[in-house]
Amino acid sequence: MGFQVSKPLEFSKIAASPDTAAVPAKPAPPATPGAPTAPAEHNWLKTCWSCRVLSGLGLMGAGGYVYWEARKPMKMGYPPGPWTITKMVIGISIATWGIVVMAHPKGRAYHQ
Repeated sequence: MGFQVSKPLEFSKIAASPDTAAVPAKPAPPATPGAPTAPAEHNWLKTCWSCRVLSGLGLMGAGGYVYWEARKPMKMGYPPGPWTITKMVIGISIATWGIVVMAHPKGRAYHQ
């Protein structure tokens, strides 16, 4: 069970010609005031329902695991300390993040 490469990787070096190295590149023209300058966003989390459910359930599961692992010492009778409470809050936060991903992905409120 191994991975085989059919041929070895070849690395080629690209050298710049001497006359292009001395000339600085032309700067891009300034953007017009009304044009959007933000890069294109990925739409997969907004439109793909199965991606949202899988991501949300994964985050909820991870948050639940962190929360329940922090509660184990409390169930055995140990008093909760600051680190235990911090882990519980982090677990709840991760689970809440999963709910938000499933229910309201980023940018859904703004229809374009």
